[in-house]
Amino acid sequence: MSKRVLNNVPVPPWGLAVAAMLSVQLSSALSVDLIATVGPAGTAWLRLSMGALIFLAIARPPLRTLRRHDVPVLLGLGVATGLMTIAFLASIERIPLGTAVAIEFLGPLTVAAVRSHSGRALIWPALALLGIVLLTEPWAGEINLAGIGFAGLAAIGWAAYIVLTQRIGDHFTGIGALSLTVPVAAATAAVVGIPQSAGHLNLGILAAAFGLAVLMPVLPFALEMLALRRMTPTAFGTLMALEPAMGVLLGLLVLHQQPSITQFGGITLVVLAGAAAQRGGRRQPRSHQHTSTDPDLIGQGLK
Repeated sequence: MSKRVLNNVPVPPWGLAVAAMLSVQLSSALSVDLIATVGPAGTAWLRLSMGALIFLAIARPPLRTLRRHDVPVLLGLGVATGLMTIAFLASIERIPLGTAVAIEFLGPLTVAAVRSHSGRALIWPALALLGIVLLTEPWAGEINLAGIGFAGLAAIGWAAYIVLTQRIGDHFTGIGALSLTVPVAAATAAVVGIPQSAGHLNLGILAAAFGLAVLMPVLPFALEMLALRRMTPTAFGTLMALEPAMGVLLGLLVLHQQPSITQFGGITLVVLAGAAAQRGGRRQPRSHQHTSTDPDLIGQGLK
């Protein structure tokens, strides 16, 4: 498919961004069955490995432009992506999808608030934390500390992903960067994923992993790229604050996880906090071209 065709997709940019979020959360929801068979680390390894093969097939890694001081950052980014994926999948094995996404969202939300260089901006992570308390309902006595802990680790991983992506985003952008980092992420997940999935692999499992990899990260990345060509990064980032709500929606539709009224209130607080934090948390782009490929925004579907 040519670039001209891609640039003339008859879908509004906000629709592309929403489709990317739906693809991410659909992949997460559908991963639950695979997790039950090969475990969260096994699912992460299979999904990242399939994603790596797809990216390597459609893009040549930019090894000729690789600088020595980029190597540690790229390796760190790949390792952070792998660990983040394992942690997130381990969390949705234990707690509802919407709750896990909301907790993980604290990572990018906090980074955005800190980058605003305003003490007032820290109110947004605090507001999101209040929303998460409403989501987890600790007063009900059925809180899953392991699930919340894994989601918290995923939040730290997502924050590290954003910071490291910015470090190399001015030199490596687009699919080229992913063709370098996703294989590292797959290798990281393999350390635990291969032993966890050993004895459970068959053609059906591999086909399911390939489909999940298409849903995330391949399809969301393409949709995000298309959306950012026609949206400002601030508008895109604000819209992406809806991702926790998408997690609740797909958890309801696919996994039949029915949130309570209190939990609906909690997810609303997280979404509002995320949208508010994005308004002031972005660094200024260096050029119009860089604006269309902001590394803080691209590739949010890697988790």
